[in-house]
Amino acid sequence: MGLFERYLSVWVALGIVVGVILGAWIPASFAEIANLEYASVNLVVAVFIWIMIYPMMVNVDFASLKDVGKKPRGLCITLVVNWLIKPFTMAALGVLFFEHLYAGLVDPQSASEYIAGMILLGVAPCTAMVFVWSQLVRGDANYTLVQVSINDIIMVFAFAPIAALLLGVTDIIVPWETLLLSVVLYVVIPLAAGYVTRKLLDNKGNHEHIADFSARLKPFSVMGLLATVVLLFGFQAQTIIDKPLLIALIAIPLMIQSYGIFIVAYAWAYLWRVPFDTAAPAALIGTSNFFELAVAVAIGLFGLDSSAALATVVGVLVEVPVMLSLVAFANRTRHRFVR
Repeated sequence: MGLFERYLSVWVALGIVVGVILGAWIPASFAEIANLEYASVNLVVAVFIWIMIYPMMVNVDFASLKDVGKKPRGLCITLVVNWLIKPFTMAALGVLFFEHLYAGLVDPQSASEYIAGMILLGVAPCTAMVFVWSQLVRGDANYTLVQVSINDIIMVFAFAPIAALLLGVTDIIVPWETLLLSVVLYVVIPLAAGYVTRKLLDNKGNHEHIADFSARLKPFSVMGLLATVVLLFGFQAQTIIDKPLLIALIAIPLMIQSYGIFIVAYAWAYLWRVPFDTAAPAALIGTSNFFELAVAVAIGLFGLDSSAALATVVGVLVEVPVMLSLVAFANRTRHRFVR
C-alpha cells in the first residue's frame, strides 16, 4: 500500500474538518457549487467520483466476465442482503429509535420524516463509491462490476415499490432522471473509458502496461475521494454546526444499521466459504448506500428543509468514516477466508 492508501483514514478525517471549516467560512462558494446540478445530481461531485472510479474500471477484464456465473454465492449474498434484509431492518431501526427511544426528544411529525429518510437510504444500494471500497480490499474488480450492474437493474424496478410499501404511500415519485443519469455517470461512462484505455494499453497482451498505468493513477483516485468528502461536508457545514446533537441522534441508528448489515453479509460469506475477493465486496455493497438517489427522493417527497432530507444527508456524513473502518476490518481478517 502506498502513502495515500496507508493513511487514508487520516486524510479523510482532515477532509471532513477542512470541508466543515470551508463550508462555514465561505458558504456562498459552496452554495454556487451546489447549484451546479442536473436532475438533482451535482455535476462537480460527479466529476470527482468519476476520477475516483475510472482507475478501477481500467482493471475490469471483459474477457473474464463470462466466468462470473461460476461463482453465484457472492452475488446471491449481495442481492438477498440489499433487497430482502436491508430495507426492512432500516425501517425497523427507524421506528425503534424515533418512535420509542427518542420519543421525548423529537416531535411526532419530525420523527416520521426521519424514519422516511432512513427508509429511502435503506432502499438505495450503492452504485459508485463501492468501487472505491472494493479496490481498498483488493476485491475482484470484474465481480464487483457485475454485482453493481445487477443491483442497478433491480433498483430501476424495485426501488419505488419497496419504498412505497415501507413509507405507507402509493404515490411515491421516483426521480427517474436522477436514477438513470447516476447510473450513466457512475457506471457506464467510466466503464467505457476504462475499456478503451485497457484496449489501448493491452493491444499486445502485455498486462504490465495496465498495472503500471493503474499504479500511476492511484493517487488521483484517492484525491478524488478526498475532494468529494470536502465538498459533501462543506455543503452541510452549517447544519453540522447548528444541530450537532440532532446529527448525532440520527447517526446512531444509521451506524448500527451499517455495522449490522456488514456483519450479516460478511459472516454469511465466511460460513458459505466464499473467497475473500468476492466476499468483501459483497458485504460492502450491502452496507453502503446510493445517497444521491435517497437525497433526491427525500427532497422531492418532503421538501429541501424537511427532516427526511436531513436524515438522508446524515447518511452521507456517516458513510465514509464507517466504510473506512469496515475496509480496515476486512483487510485484517482476509486470512480467515478460503483462498
